[in-house]
Amino acid sequence: MLAPLIPRAATGRPRVEDRQVVNGMVYKIRTGVSWRDLPERYGPWQTVYTRFRRYALDGVFTRALQQIQAHADAAGDIDWLVQIDSTNVRAHQHAAATGRNGGSTGDEPYDHALGRSRGGLTTKIHLACDGKGRPLALLLTPGQRHDSICARPLLDRIRVPRTGRGRPRSRPDQVIAEKAYSSRGFRAYLRTRGIACTVPETTAQQRHRRNRGRRGGRPPAFDRQAYRRRNGVERCFNRLKGFRGIASRYDKTATSYEAAVSLASFLLWARSV
Repeated sequence: MLAPLIPRAATGRPRVEDRQVVNGMVYKIRTGVSWRDLPERYGPWQTVYTRFRRYALDGVFTRALQQIQAHADAAGDIDWLVQIDSTNVRAHQHAAATGRNGGSTGDEPYDHALGRSRGGLTTKIHLACDGKGRPLALLLTPGQRHDSICARPLLDRIRVPRTGRGRPRSRPDQVIAEKAYSSRGFRAYLRTRGIACTVPETTAQQRHRRNRGRRGGRPPAFDRQAYRRRNGVERCFNRLKGFRGIASRYDKTATSYEAAVSLASFLLWARSV
């Protein structure tokens, strides 16, 4: 699945086999070891790191993830009842020394998706999963960023290409989320796009609506049966964090860490199709 997407040079000295190098990348994010500690069977660690960084900047793993989603959608294997949530990841000291005041460069955010939260220096992974608990889109932000701010950018990242003609599918049938995503703006956004939502109200929102009486309007619709399926995204986070290189962030740049999460997401899809 990856072979057609890997860039190749027309000339130059003989390459280390691509499968051997990709296996080294998977070993690295699975175990969380440093690049220098990669076993020799994967080839020179400099080669594995250089290609990983090149693929990260070129978006190889993101395209691979979209490609496998496209084949699943063509076979009718995607459940478009989408669940969204986020999780915080503690940044290792190797990832913390980024010199974050250098400004943005290309696709790299100026803060490298690192921020201060209750857990210290952290990165937050925002994830959208299909009804079977497989990643559809992801977004990295600093750890202190609130979930409701990132809901719309996260859903805008859902783009499942068609295997034939037509625009990529980007509209879920329904979105399920927890109370952190309960806001009038987000509900209005989903209503504008024609997307049903199952998001419980917070206690403060319920009290405010009741205090306004008739002007408070009716409570938003809430499907308890559908909400029981929200644990699919929690299970997806659990599988992703089985990769030690995902459960703790060791990468200095957000581009490399997002590529690692995309590669792990691709592997989850590859196991299920």
